This record gives sequence, structure tokens and C-alpha cells, in this order.
Amino acid sequence: MTVKSILSTKGSAVVGIGPDATAQEAAELMEECRIGALVVTTSDFVAGLLTHRDLTKGLARLGGKFATTPVKELMQDYFVSVSPEESTTAVMALMTRRRATHLPVMDRGRLLGIVSIGDVLKHRLGELQTEADILRDYAVATRR
Repeated sequence: MTVKSILSTKGSAVVGIGPDATAQEAAELMEECRIGALVVTTSDFVAGLLTHRDLTKGLARLGGKFATTPVKELMQDYFVSVSPEESTTAVMALMTRRRATHLPVMDRGRLLGIVSIGDVLKHRLGELQTEADILRDYAVATRR
């Protein structure tokens, strides 16, 4: 299965924020939308990725100045993205290796969506359940 199949199930909606927004605004938006990452955009350009981990690091580093700090000072401006054709197992390996909880899905520089480790695991568990069902049906059929 591929990332495209994950996006077809979960949808391709992405919540974004501008680089000049404050950390407080970003945290409130994440809480409101119940998400763990925001894509930082300027016009049609993906400038970076801001995750809950980035907010936590910023809070630890900046203390009282954290809330008014611009997102551009906290975001990951170098991030890994995946293509919609990438396999779910390859994405799981990449997320594990990079310790990434969220990956933007890009195709020819265009943002198509974002996948989280939860999205990938949910999809992979569905695949494993399907495989188990097929094997069980095969075992029952061969006993007859």
C-alpha cells in the first residue's frame, strides 16, 4: 500500500500557519484542530514544518519569551517529505529512522497532504488484519 491510499482514506486537508505567527497562535491552532503539526507556508511555498515537539523545545529554550516568538524561529525549515507513491512500510522505516511524527506529502513541489505516524500505523494495522483474514480463510478452505 502507498501514501496515496492513506490520503484517500484520511483526506488531504492540511492546516497551515504563516511564519510570522506566534508560538501561542500555533499552539492554539494545534489544540483547536487536535493535530500535532502545522505546515508553515508563505503564499504557495512550504517554508517549514512545526510540530508539537518543536513547540516543547521552544518553550524549554525560551521560557517566558516563548508565547510571542515567531513560528519561523521554531519551525523545521529542513524537513523530509514523501511522495504519494511511497509504500507504507518505507514511510514507517523513514519515520523511525528520522524520529519524525509527521511527514508532508509532496509531488513535484506541490503539497498534497500530511501523514502522521498514527495515520501510517492505522493503515498498516488494517493491511495486517486483511492479510490475517485471507490466511484464515485459506486455512479453513484447505481443511475441507
